[in-house]
Amino acid sequence: MLITLTYEPGHDSGVDATALGFLLHKHPAKVQTFTAPVGDIHVFYPEATAERCTIAVLLEVDPVGLVRNKRFRGDAGALGHYVNDRPYVSSSMLAVALATVFRTAMTGRSDTYPELAAAALPLRIELPAVSSRGDLDDLVRRVFEPCGWTVDEDRVPLDPEFPKWGDSRYGAVTLTGTVRLAEALRQLYVLLPVLDDAKHYWVGDDEVAKLERAGEGWLAQHPERELITRRYLLHRRSLLGQDGDGAAPAGETPLRVVRADAVMSALRDAGAHRVIDMGCGSGALLSRLAKDRSFTKVVGVDVSARSLEQAARMLRLDAASDVERDRIDLLHGSVVYRDERLRGYDAMILMEVIEHVDPSRLAALEDAVFGGAAPASVIVTTPNAEHNALYPNLAEGDFRHSDHRFEWTRRQFREWADDTASRYGYAVEFRPVGEEDAALGAPTQLALFRKGASA
Repeated sequence: MLITLTYEPGHDSGVDATALGFLLHKHPAKVQTFTAPVGDIHVFYPEATAERCTIAVLLEVDPVGLVRNKRFRGDAGALGHYVNDRPYVSSSMLAVALATVFRTAMTGRSDTYPELAAAALPLRIELPAVSSRGDLDDLVRRVFEPCGWTVDEDRVPLDPEFPKWGDSRYGAVTLTGTVRLAEALRQLYVLLPVLDDAKHYWVGDDEVAKLERAGEGWLAQHPERELITRRYLLHRRSLLGQDGDGAAPAGETPLRVVRADAVMSALRDAGAHRVIDMGCGSGALLSRLAKDRSFTKVVGVDVSARSLEQAARMLRLDAASDVERDRIDLLHGSVVYRDERLRGYDAMILMEVIEHVDPSRLAALEDAVFGGAAPASVIVTTPNAEHNALYPNLAEGDFRHSDHRFEWTRRQFREWADDTASRYGYAVEFRPVGEEDAALGAPTQLALFRKGASA
């Protein structure tokens, strides 16, 4: 798959177009090749003169290698993964390639030409093959025109011999406009997978943070912001507003961040230094724990081996020192089975975990956590079912996530926590998490259990 970007400053500007090389941190006289999980990325300049400069990025995808890669989301037995449009059509793979080779340029930093890096430049971007998936009219225009681009789209017919069949979802797209280079690259990074409505890798919690970074300065004001967010996050309800964890409105802190802050505060109040993140997932909270040197031992536990692999990548354990590897452990385990490896810790965290457990297995969870591991403190967070009425996209009676087995009201959570604390010798304190509604309470509820403390 190919993309070209052209800078033509105009004769009266007094600017040499080859300054584009400094802005992109890629020398016009060199052909460079980079290796990435998506394939080999070739960067070269078809034209580099004082009047006009064009850089090309060619991604050479190996479909067989990609389907064998553990990061690939699909079914490795499907023939469609070997014979399909993925090596040719601009998609999330090209977005990743752009982020790989233009990482510094996407930040807008240029020591040589800081004034050009900060200015809107006359640019032309050509994408020979783009996939616009879904029954949305003029999707390319809807997402690119509000960003300041003029869009020229040449759709490919399903069959030239049968024009009545209409157009396919593929087309060649040319964008022209006066846009900051860093912003143009970040828009491509977000909008290419939005058009394709697919990604070649698993979308986890960290994808929201990627969207917030790449969308800075343009996404908050975009009229199709909700559509872009929904498609970029692959319609995952757990990352969107249905469970209160999606991208927050501009200026607001996402609930997932507020929740993690509340957990960190509870850990400090408990005086914990050796902690377990039970049901750690892909490592969003683990990364915060690992960065805080007051925690001398950090253990992540999850029933999903894939999640543990993702957590290891997020924590960069392969490049960590021996001391750091000794400080951080990732263990395969379950919250409903006793595990001797988990005894003797200061605190265990169950952040948005308990609601994923079948009610018939709650007694086993209580025995494993409070009876078997028996840490000095236990921190539990879970959705407040009453607050669901404030989510406009959540139908009455629906849960915030399709994998939730139940969601408790504040009274139900308090009754469960009080009973569990009494039976296992803990005192419990309740804390609201997130903005409280006068009648329906906060979106998340937190219980801090302390062993042997006075109630």
